[in-house]
Amino acid sequence: MRAGRVPNRKSWNETCKGPFQSGVGCLEVEGSPIWGCLFADFRAHLRQIGADLRHLLLAAVPAERLLRLRSLDPDRYQWVSGSGWPDVVDTIRAKPIEMAVVDPLLGGQARAHGIERLRLLFPSLPLLVYTELAPATASVLLQLGRSGIRRVVFHRFEDAPASLRTAIQAELEQSASQQVMQALDGALQELPRELLRALEGMLHAGDEAPTVTALAARAQLTRRTCERWFTKVGLPSPRMVMVLTRLLYAHRLLLDPGYTVEDVALKLGYSKTKTLQMHLRAVFGVTAGELRVSLSTEEALMIVTDRYLKSITQAAS
Repeated sequence: MRAGRVPNRKSWNETCKGPFQSGVGCLEVEGSPIWGCLFADFRAHLRQIGADLRHLLLAAVPAERLLRLRSLDPDRYQWVSGSGWPDVVDTIRAKPIEMAVVDPLLGGQARAHGIERLRLLFPSLPLLVYTELAPATASVLLQLGRSGIRRVVFHRFEDAPASLRTAIQAELEQSASQQVMQALDGALQELPRELLRALEGMLHAGDEAPTVTALAARAQLTRRTCERWFTKVGLPSPRMVMVLTRLLYAHRLLLDPGYTVEDVALKLGYSKTKTLQMHLRAVFGVTAGELRVSLSTEEALMIVTDRYLKSITQAAS
């Protein structure tokens, strides 16, 4: 199952067929306009829920902790498990993983090497350590701290659902896709929240084609309403904005030494690596290999905003 919109969740129109038709105003109950306004607010709330992402996360932890992770908000987090560190590396390369929860005790003996290798190969991937508070892990955690890993959750001490949820969300906010969306905030800020969430969701859609219809469905909008929003705020077409966000995301992944161009194309759902290479060259003017060593994230963002977003937005204003 792909990360993205929660399966089997009906849209507002499907849920409310019958007694509640579109165009209902604020109905008066004993002189107070209550129900119509409540339904309008509830509809907006449902759209926000529908636009929320279902995150694909990797768990490289023993079985007991894996069970605890999988019981946490299953409608929001989808987990892929890794049985050993080589398997974990292969999974990160092949799937649209947004962050990883790791334990130095994976495999039985406390060791830092597997986690340090993940940090070296995939520096853009957030890592949360979830392990036991024990003498065997103390020196390993100190070693991991020197590698730049700062957040640790201890089993049976700090892993109540609320605490675990907070730790996961804090790391997710550092994911490459969220960094891209935050960097584009100035250019996309006038879009409604459900469309912004849907745009980020399309980065993790895997083999789902990045069509306007798919974007609108994730935001629980009609295709026509989706297109009108982009026109209204002076942006290029939804299709073009999706391509640009994917290329910025691809650039951030390509800066990680653990990914090949083929890996990135696979993670972003390109059927052919050549197509991704053509898109990168068309937008940034360099090959994927040159992009890795010649363009910073700030420079890539400037190219996209100045050439494709800012001029259109300014013209519209």
